[in-house]
Amino acid sequence: MAETLSPPEITTADVAKGAGTTLLARLGGVLEVVAQPLYIWLFGLAGYGFYGALWAAINLTQNVADLGTTGAMQRVIPQAQSPEGEAKALRAALLLGVVPCILIAIAVFLLAEPVSKFFNADAADSAQAAGTIRLFVWALPLWSFVEVATSALRSRRVFGAEIRLRLFWEQLIRLLVVVALFVGGWSTRALFIGHLISLAAVCLLCIRLLARNFDLRLMLSGPLYDGMFAATLKAGLAVLPTNIALRLFGDGPAIALNAILPGASGAIATSLYIVARKISSIVQLVRTAFAYVLAPLASALSTGGKEKVSSIYGFSTRILIALALPMAAVLGAMGPAILPVFGPGAENALVALWIMLGARAFEALCGAAAPIQQVVSAHRQQLVGSVTGVIVACVIGGYFTPQYGLNAMAWAVGIGLALASAIPMLQLNLHDDLHPFEAPFASVMARAAGVAVVGAFVTYLIPMIPLLGQRLIFALMVLAALRLSWKVALGLAVLGASEWLLESQVAVPDQLRARLVTIMLLLPILVASLWASLRLALPKADRLAIGEETARKLRLA
Repeated sequence: MAETLSPPEITTADVAKGAGTTLLARLGGVLEVVAQPLYIWLFGLAGYGFYGALWAAINLTQNVADLGTTGAMQRVIPQAQSPEGEAKALRAALLLGVVPCILIAIAVFLLAEPVSKFFNADAADSAQAAGTIRLFVWALPLWSFVEVATSALRSRRVFGAEIRLRLFWEQLIRLLVVVALFVGGWSTRALFIGHLISLAAVCLLCIRLLARNFDLRLMLSGPLYDGMFAATLKAGLAVLPTNIALRLFGDGPAIALNAILPGASGAIATSLYIVARKISSIVQLVRTAFAYVLAPLASALSTGGKEKVSSIYGFSTRILIALALPMAAVLGAMGPAILPVFGPGAENALVALWIMLGARAFEALCGAAAPIQQVVSAHRQQLVGSVTGVIVACVIGGYFTPQYGLNAMAWAVGIGLALASAIPMLQLNLHDDLHPFEAPFASVMARAAGVAVVGAFVTYLIPMIPLLGQRLIFALMVLAALRLSWKVALGLAVLGASEWLLESQVAVPDQLRARLVTIMLLLPILVASLWASLRLALPKADRLAIGEETARKLRLA
């Protein structure tokens, strides 16, 4: 008789622990934001834009070709009830998610010449576009395997497994290889080779992690098409439109800008959009962390009744608001100082950045409805919000982008994201009688908004202070941190030392050097705003749910 898995006991502490660990895993996106200015300085806006458009196309294709298996596992594996069922669900996901990507990669490899006509780049990259596509298309099956494997680990509530993969190995290997190839005299092709090598390394690490958390031998037993295969396929096809919609919001605009605007201007607009999107994704990663955690937890809880989901729904929404509002406000105020660091001309992405940050903040206000809806509601209900958001974004973007360019696309994406976030929240309330707005939601929102306003105002004032005054303030912050935490003080000291080394050892333009000094001072203000929001906006019960020891160390309790 197959071993039966007992239903788990899940509390808000499980949500906080899982979200915190997953947030660390998703900080690979922050490392990418740090590396992105270096890539743009090395290869230019047009070169990075060409790379960004190709990677966006691969990302979007993978989300369609995997047949929704990454989302399906969040529903199927927690309800499998046995190791055999979990292994068979993983087998089904790998077959359904990776094999189509291999077939597409072969087709694109053979048709690289006509496919290259769809991408705009400068003269140097256009001349070798077909060869670059033949090389980079193999990132598609590699990335699909990584997505399926890490999704399987999350479905087992192994939320921290992505830390080593996405934060350290994928981003760090890519950065090291790209820089080494550039020093060796390579052109933009270095970006593509570095990306492929990093994905291949992560695939090997994924296999090792899967072997630790699944009995892979069970994947070899029984027929390929069984009940678990059918359940995985059904669940995947149900969430596929939502997954496609989310990826269209992320990567579709980059592809569209590259295609709509001719020549190098299309590649430059793509690069500017990616810059704005990457910075705004710092806000999004908080919501993504909770989405990754809530889907499998809500799936497990739903077996005992949907009412058990209500507490983690409200708790996660309050945490989202406390973090996302001050983060979006402070990053928006930091925009004029941050963007020039990405290279000459990057400041033209400022308005698009503000629009994208506003959209991400609104997503947080709507709570984490979408991942919960995926596992507790009827499949057809999941289509309404995503499809509506994509249609509205396509109409606005298609009509206004040819005339107004980057900012029109940002507005289209922002409005589409707002609709795609608000509609699932309304549906959960109407169809499942679930909403996150019970007390103390209003108090949390008001206090978090107050902290956001103060943080943004202080951030706005800092660049107006003379450079010598900024250095003095930074030194005082280091001294103050010594009274609070030696780890915080050490971090601030490292930031200051890094700035000094950069100034003394590297030939950096004076204006850029001054901006780096300002950013070193603004980063602690961002961290302080987040801490103040958690401390002042959240009720004590929510702060303790983060973990009593963690709350004590962070002085939140």
